[in-house]
Amino acid sequence: MFDSGSVAVKHLDAARDQLRAERRAVAAKILEAGNFALTRMTELGHAFEDLIVDDWELVAAELGVELGISRGRACTLITQGRNLIKDLPAFAEVFATGAVDLRVLRIILHRTALITDPDIMAVIDAQLAKAAPSWNALSDDRIAELVDWMIIDVDPEAVRRARQARQSRSIHVEPVGDGMVEIYGRVDAAKGAVFDQGLDALARTVCPDDPRTLDERRADAVEPLSLGATALSCLCGNDSCVAAGNEVPRGHLVIHALAEQGTLSGESERPALLPGYGTIPAEQVREMVPRAQLRPVPEAADLGGERGYQPSRKLTDFVRCRDLTCRWPGCNVAVERCDIDHTVPWPYGSTHPSNTKLYCRIHHLIKTFHCGPGGWTDQQHADGTITFTAPNGRTYTTTPGGQLFFPKLATPTATLVLPPDPPSSPHRELAAPKRARTRTQNRAYRIAHERALNRAHYDANPPPF
Repeated sequence: MFDSGSVAVKHLDAARDQLRAERRAVAAKILEAGNFALTRMTELGHAFEDLIVDDWELVAAELGVELGISRGRACTLITQGRNLIKDLPAFAEVFATGAVDLRVLRIILHRTALITDPDIMAVIDAQLAKAAPSWNALSDDRIAELVDWMIIDVDPEAVRRARQARQSRSIHVEPVGDGMVEIYGRVDAAKGAVFDQGLDALARTVCPDDPRTLDERRADAVEPLSLGATALSCLCGNDSCVAAGNEVPRGHLVIHALAEQGTLSGESERPALLPGYGTIPAEQVREMVPRAQLRPVPEAADLGGERGYQPSRKLTDFVRCRDLTCRWPGCNVAVERCDIDHTVPWPYGSTHPSNTKLYCRIHHLIKTFHCGPGGWTDQQHADGTITFTAPNGRTYTTTPGGQLFFPKLATPTATLVLPPDPPSSPHRELAAPKRARTRTQNRAYRIAHERALNRAHYDANPPPF
């Protein structure tokens, strides 16, 4: 373990303190800009509100000149500060302490912009003041989901907006030059999730020697997916490509949406959650029911220890719904790309809801091969909370993502009695999976491949082109 007084730890402390100071400084700047705007507009007497160059523009001009920033940035500062002061005073107090990142603020202001009822805004303000400090490590999409979830719960207009948004669904394909087009649009979240998985599935049918990145393969998969193909052509150039014959199994694209029983029966208008994509209005959920396989999530109290290593389907469903994403601090890898990990390794730790959780493959490998003395350790509690101890001795905590949307999933599971600490293997590192090529080799391979393509193009099209 690291010495708590070591130079490295002091740098770690300094980085943390500087981040907090940076956030406080940003918050102070935004709030002062808002106060300046409100005060200055009062001084101006709101005398120019009907002009193109109104009070707002005058204030933005003063602020922009003083700070040496553009009009647009000055307007943004005024908007952020004014909205914090007038609409979100409780959250503004928390924001001023440096507990919340600017990125989180931007998403919150965008997502709450259509609320007009002061009473509803006050409810959201109180919830944000309490919850937002724990959101700094979350992805933009997850933060937006959480804010939307709060709004939908107290503002029935949000459900109507979701329905209206669905009426504007469309797909656009527009040329952008250089032989490329841009594809964008709006579709139902469930259909979008199926499309997303379809691209991923095709992109993964090639062999490890294919020179393209995953994003490039996904882009190349659009045409084969549209034509109903079950594989993507591999560009490895090997005569004996190991991916030959790989296909995406038909009918095996599955999405999982979480909903309360009342939503399915029509007794409730609570939306469902499509992890990674956001909320699905209750009306749309009920349209999906005839084509869906419904599987109740087990009650926490009904789950206990299991004999084997592989979790049962009931336990798997519970853990996946409870966690939603990788449980490592700051990681947002979705449930579909996560493994179920035994916190205390099996068979010393049983297959039990209080001893299993989701890890993405990278963090699963870190836990497996970089644990114990001098490495990472994790401790799981009955409600799914996990306490991590880093190699430097600092501790961090994560809570299950599912309970943020469905608090019932935080119900503690049955008591788990663990045996004494299991013995550690002295040669554990020998089992760690190896790369076929190092990162340096991969980079050199991609560069060489692209240069060869360029060379072939020049040979086939000598100047003048």
